[in-house]
Amino acid sequence: MTGTTPATINNPRICPDCDGFASVGVTLGGRDRHGHLRTITAHCPACHGTGTRTARRPRPLGWEVAA
Repeated sequence: MTGTTPATINNPRICPDCDGFASVGVTLGGRDRHGHLRTITAHCPACHGTGTRTARRPRPLGWEVAA
């Protein structure tokens, strides 16, 4: 860990679906009459364009993992 801020359980994590690249510009092909490239913006459906997800809830104490 780097920095002076301690890690907490509520720190946002990078979205595993988009790896933090939450919004992208997608070209529609061709150009308009002014010569501009036509694009649309697409957002990650998992994180809704933020690039982060909340950390998972910790497992309650007393739960055992079968080996």
